[in-house]
Amino acid sequence: MQLAFILYKYFPFGGLQRDFLRIALECQRRGHAIRVYTPIWEGEVPEGFEVVVVPVKALFNHKRNEKLTAWVEVDLARRPVDRVIGFNKMPGLDVYYAADGCFEDKAQTLRNPIYRKWGRYKHFADYERAVFAPDAKTEILMISEVQQPLFVKHYHTPRQRFHLLPPGIAQDRRAPANAGEIRAEFRREFGLADDQLLLVQIGSGFKTKGLDRSLKAVAALPRELRQRTRLIVIGQDDPRSFQLQAKALGIAEQVQILKGRSDIPRFLLGADLLIHPAYNENTGTVLLEALVAGLPVLVTDVCGYAHYIRDADAGRVLPSPFEQERLNHTLADMLADDQRRAFWGRNGLAYADCADLYSMPQKAADVILAERP
Repeated sequence: MQLAFILYKYFPFGGLQRDFLRIALECQRRGHAIRVYTPIWEGEVPEGFEVVVVPVKALFNHKRNEKLTAWVEVDLARRPVDRVIGFNKMPGLDVYYAADGCFEDKAQTLRNPIYRKWGRYKHFADYERAVFAPDAKTEILMISEVQQPLFVKHYHTPRQRFHLLPPGIAQDRRAPANAGEIRAEFRREFGLADDQLLLVQIGSGFKTKGLDRSLKAVAALPRELRQRTRLIVIGQDDPRSFQLQAKALGIAEQVQILKGRSDIPRFLLGADLLIHPAYNENTGTVLLEALVAGLPVLVTDVCGYAHYIRDADAGRVLPSPFEQERLNHTLADMLADDQRRAFWGRNGLAYADCADLYSMPQKAADVILAERP
């Protein structure tokens, strides 16, 4: 079959983008042709992929999205395909990968009512309805159990159109046999002494991921613990406001913010704790990447994958509503207890051996390639 994948932006370090690539590669491995439509492609193009960089620009994102939809519709009429798979909500999809949560629910619960009078709201509401309306034909690949009831609540989407996928952690995230050697080399490279503690926060979108909360928690550590703790942050975002915050909190020398990179497994093996106090997170793939690397996790319960940390007993899950003081105390307790961190790390590795945390691309490809009535 000829498959068309559509997404608003591709760059190598985004969670949605990595999921897209692994699913598309799995479909290609099964003998199908891959065409990709996107206004922005950063990074290498996989062999055999036809990447169409759609020439659309607009002052506002929602206007650009509409131009993209119209352009792709014309091109597909000229060059038809067998399936159209979207990684963002939009009309005309045969399959949608639900990387984002329910827009309508956020609009009604988190926004001022006047927001729903704006053009931006109408665009995203219409595009979400095009996927989830009861009479739509789109099959939905769900990666978060907590979001499905919200879509059903707002759109009455038939339940048989939802396909819940397992996580899709890449096998290279698992701790290898020489994990100890990699850890030692990493810590030498970054100048970490044996008694120093490395805290990592990984993920693009620093505001949503709660980096401000992490900085406050590091600043609140007891003096002796704070002096031997470093925080390395990795992600694609503008770091300036957070660098200013770190400076104001007096911890600028202990905080390093790096751009997205491909050697994340080294950081997971070299660190002592992953912190992820997100404001909201549909899944949180990095939580499972830490788990299978044997790295304990401190996370808020709003993340879709936080329950895996609880199920595996591989760290601590903070309940809602969020309290900064609770985060501060929990971080201090976790960093101060070496034996407990080792226990959580072993639990994560044991869980990685028995739970299905890896087959998402295969299950997604099954749905995409399934016969249609």
